[in-house]
Amino acid sequence: MNKTELICRLKKMDFDKNEYWLITGGAMVLYGIKEETGDIDLGCSKRLADELEKQGYKTTRMSDGTRRIEVESDIEIFEDWLFDKVELVENIPVISLAGLLAMKKDLSREKDYADIKRIEAFIREKDLKSIK
Repeated sequence: MNKTELICRLKKMDFDKNEYWLITGGAMVLYGIKEETGDIDLGCSKRLADELEKQGYKTTRMSDGTRRIEVESDIEIFEDWLFDKVELVENIPVISLAGLLAMKKDLSREKDYADIKRIEAFIREKDLKSIK
């Protein structure tokens, strides 16, 4: 899904902006690092995780005790999964660029290596523009 579709899907969920944040591929799309993502991954507060579990969404406990919640076949929410901080991009809460980079490095999967390079290049370009 592209940026417009992503924003539309997030707005339809109508979650409190203080309770969730966009991570991984979706965050890259919102920042303009990638054109598309295949799914939506979110981080969320314990409060939102509790609410979604009560509503009956499929919930799995992770090894650290946090929850992974499947909201739709292509939307997963991870309780308390945040590196760094949350920023608003296009009025959507999104993991910071520094947090996104740290998250991708922590995941360190084969598919993350290209993303790490793209994020680093994006940050360098952004830093160069801010100097001028």
